[in-house]
Amino acid sequence: MTDLDHDDGLAALASRIGHSFSDVALLRQAMAHRSWCAETPGADSNERLEFLGDAVLGWVVADLVYRRHDELPEGSLTDLRKSVVNAIALAELAEQIDIGPHLLLGRGEAAAGGATKPSILSDAFEAVLGAVYLDGGPDAAYGMVERLVAPKLEVALGRLDELDHKTQLQEATARAGRSAPVYEVTSSGPDHAKSFVARVRVEGVVLGEGRGTSKKAAEQAAAASACAAIG
Repeated sequence: MTDLDHDDGLAALASRIGHSFSDVALLRQAMAHRSWCAETPGADSNERLEFLGDAVLGWVVADLVYRRHDELPEGSLTDLRKSVVNAIALAELAEQIDIGPHLLLGRGEAAAGGATKPSILSDAFEAVLGAVYLDGGPDAAYGMVERLVAPKLEVALGRLDELDHKTQLQEATARAGRSAPVYEVTSSGPDHAKSFVARVRVEGVVLGEGRGTSKKAAEQAAAASACAAIG
């Protein structure tokens, strides 16, 4: 891909983000993974933009959940924020706006499928947010989060009871570059007093087991056990 081709693609990406960049070099830098910079002398990676974007994301999401959900206690606000401020959710958002094809990756990382790795995609999404903040200021960054992230908050609101340990386990496996957890649930007892046992596997290995009076509770208990096992 030539520089010109890449810039043409960035214009399409900016359109999907919903921000018109005054300085497109910021968006270009947001695509620059450290593996590419290691092979491109003088190029700056997206890591500083990622750092900034992470802070901006935390601020905007906290502001959104606080203002929109005054009925929720602090613990639920925290769980709601964590439902979108995690590697899995951010990677999904990166896929939604099709960041992957625009990433600048080193030859080895590209060959290893880096453009589809959740950790790289989530970092790039935060870097894009950092770039939008620098280019357009707080209002532009707030608008990006409100357009792209806020809808996921509303979806998560209906499943707050599932967000804690299962989300933590998903994040942990994503950071380690492993497959997503798979839950197996069995039940026993009469319909009016069923008990459930859940096992969670990662790449075929059972990492945790839990019991509960509902399928969701058992899965949460299994995820908590797995989180404790992997530290």
